Amino acid sequence: MLSRELVKEALRRALATGADYAEVFAEHSLNKNINIISGKTDKIGDTVIAGVGIRIFKGTRCVSGSASSLDSAAVLSCASKVADALADTALVQDIVLRERLFGDIHPVKIVPGDVRNAEKIAYLREACLAAKDYSDEVSQVSGNYLEVDHKILIATSEGLFAQDRQIRTRVSVSSIASKDGENQTGGENHGARKGLELFEEFDPKAIGKEASRQAVTMLHAGYIQAGNMPVAIENGFGGVIFHEACGHSLEASGVALGQSQFAGKLGEQIANTKVTAIDDGTIPNSWGSVNIDDEGTPAQRNVLIENGILKTYMIDKLNGRRMGMASTGNSRRQSYTFEPTSRMTNTYIAAGEDEDKEIISSIEYGLYAKRMGGGSVNPVTGQFNFAVDEGYVIRNGEICEPVRGASLIGKGSEILMNIDMVGKNVARAQGMCGASSGSIPTDVGQPLIRVSSIVVGGR
Repeated sequence: MLSRELVKEALRRALATGADYAEVFAEHSLNKNINIISGKTDKIGDTVIAGVGIRIFKGTRCVSGSASSLDSAAVLSCASKVADALADTALVQDIVLRERLFGDIHPVKIVPGDVRNAEKIAYLREACLAAKDYSDEVSQVSGNYLEVDHKILIATSEGLFAQDRQIRTRVSVSSIASKDGENQTGGENHGARKGLELFEEFDPKAIGKEASRQAVTMLHAGYIQAGNMPVAIENGFGGVIFHEACGHSLEASGVALGQSQFAGKLGEQIANTKVTAIDDGTIPNSWGSVNIDDEGTPAQRNVLIENGILKTYMIDKLNGRRMGMASTGNSRRQSYTFEPTSRMTNTYIAAGEDEDKEIISSIEYGLYAKRMGGGSVNPVTGQFNFAVDEGYVIRNGEICEPVRGASLIGKGSEILMNIDMVGKNVARAQGMCGASSGSIPTDVGQPLIRVSSIVVGGR
């Protein structure tokens, strides 16, 4: 992507005005999006992203810049401009780059770029057709196919020279069910750090039917009465509650500045003793996995919370300097135009010892949140509000009628303490997480859990 000599010269120029660390991040990515609406191909989009981001540190001061070209003039000009912004005492440093090969724990069997669009469209159309045929009440179906072939090069003044190739594929279907002028939606998606072998693992008809099942079920659902009650949150995307309400508060970008509800609490109990939470970027072929992060640090399995005790944070290099702690392999960025910072990879609550049927039967009256939706959170205070896309009333220890319009309202530190039952069957689901360094792929997950008390919004 870039020659070693060009990278060395860029690092030398970046260090010229007194920085104690310099980093070159080069990228060349090919992205494809295919959209289908009502059985017809609506859009096929191919995007090429290529450029370089250069960053320097002096202590905890940081300067960064980028150029939308990989030619030598653009790279060296960017390095000089970043150095000029620091404008400190000039230094002469000798840089010796040593290539590191970290290997690839995410094998790809079928590179998406080698397969015709027709095959991708056929798979997506089959999923959408199954969704439309599910019920006469399904009024509209849309499908999306995404492939990413992301190549990066990272070199630093510490001597690192490393490259990685990240291929990801994702398929999603969204259904709208309508009756008497009212609409309800449902969706299903599957993604992985894989190629088109993903098509062999997931039946397109099953994806479509599940999207429409949700929509039709919610079309005929009533409403739950608002109040404080126990809630059982299902596995898979239910883990978005931990990701948003707690995970972001464990990222060093907030912790290092004291802008987190968990800042300064290492070694303290912040959750129920049944809760162990992990961020693991090493899970083979997982949607949020990396071989190396966007600073060139190898991916790690980080136990964030163990039996309720806060063990570590998710840390990048710059915030690690501020905290006096080493990077945990969590520095990520959407592209070369964003400055990297600490972000999650595959974050989940680990399996517990409770049986699912015991969790449900323990609730006399409450909510079963089968599928979670989006929401908002303040990582400083931990206050959150999340929609429940598919919910059911629990009555006398049994899952009863479906309800819609429910939401979960609370504070991250409180919900962690109130998780008093944790099931055994961990499942993960895929999503995109947005923050200061852009939108990145992340996995969320958990087993079925019980929150003993939480505010449920409804009617």
